[in-house]
Amino acid sequence: MLSHEVNESMTRVGRGTPAGELLRRYWQPVAAEAELADDNPKLRIRALGEDLVLFRDGSGRLGLVEEQCCHRSASLFYGFVEDDGIRCPYHGWKYDCTGACIEQPFEPKDSTLKDRVKQRAYPVETLGGMVWAYMGPAPAPLLPRWGQLLREDGVRGIYVQPVLECNWLQVMENSVDPCHTYYLHAHTLMLKGKGNYGAYYYRPIEKMHFEIVEEPNWVGVRKQRIYGGDKAEEEEGHPVIFPNYLLSPQREHIVMHMRLPVDDTHTKVFRYQFTPTVDGSRVEQPVPVPVAYMPPIKDADGAYHMDNFASHDGMAWETQGPITDRARENLGTTDAGIALYRRLLRDQIKRVQDGKDPLGLIRDPQLNEYIDIPVSTGQARVAREGGSVSA
Repeated sequence: MLSHEVNESMTRVGRGTPAGELLRRYWQPVAAEAELADDNPKLRIRALGEDLVLFRDGSGRLGLVEEQCCHRSASLFYGFVEDDGIRCPYHGWKYDCTGACIEQPFEPKDSTLKDRVKQRAYPVETLGGMVWAYMGPAPAPLLPRWGQLLREDGVRGIYVQPVLECNWLQVMENSVDPCHTYYLHAHTLMLKGKGNYGAYYYRPIEKMHFEIVEEPNWVGVRKQRIYGGDKAEEEEGHPVIFPNYLLSPQREHIVMHMRLPVDDTHTKVFRYQFTPTVDGSRVEQPVPVPVAYMPPIKDADGAYHMDNFASHDGMAWETQGPITDRARENLGTTDAGIALYRRLLRDQIKRVQDGKDPLGLIRDPQLNEYIDIPVSTGQARVAREGGSVSA
């Protein structure tokens, strides 16, 4: 169990909080690039407890600025996107993509006020069809070039899940809990007559291995299941990429779950799916990567419908409460991955508090050309075999 004080330090994500300051040292996924269109060049974003506006100006540049104008606090979301920035709808002050105030209508021509004010803004970059923001102190680390964002031997898509009503850490701890898949997913689907979709997990787990991985260009926790019975199999394993990503084989797909801590009690998940071609042939990649929005995880009556993995997980995470009380836990040996992840999280919080870089940041371009992280291939085999599990 954890004390209330420790729990608070790991879960709260606002500016100045221990976890919030840590998370701001890493690039965060804030939107799919396809969500910004010519007829919709701006989005309201909430990230790490901050209300922001993402926009693409008339010259194609991206900006991410605080939503409330620094003049009189009106919302810039209702502003006017122009060739060189975004103009406040209240009095017309205009800001460029860096937050610099470049125009103040009705102020004297010789006024220096616009040179003395600045809208809070954050650097943004695009990669693989996603928009990423860096909300920490300069200099920003390099945006990681994960292989799934760069490969051309397959089809990719971005699936935006409904915002979860729970803290980000509940979502991440699930990813280092590999035994939950038997009952929460496989058994549930079997009872619903959808057993093929959970067949891979519907086997006895004989052993589980966990390890903290520290590579030059990423850090995380790798988990591995060893299945027994007449369909025994030893997985290669797959990792949680610290601090808030899961790289997971899911049937024929390789999926990166990108978890954005919206605020203390909400989390947004981008399901970045890459489906390799069977023969390794290249596929022409659409620009931007297509985006789709996943259906609700609850039915019309507000109950979890439990028809798919997303609803299963949402139930398990949200019913713990907005921020679960870890003082009431009783962890078992199968929770070793959770203990490792928490240790990694607390160690990195301490590094930031001591004025050091946390692990997993990349500052050397040679380490960031292409980050290849292998994952288990058993699920792809099961998908090819129509859902059955062979030895």
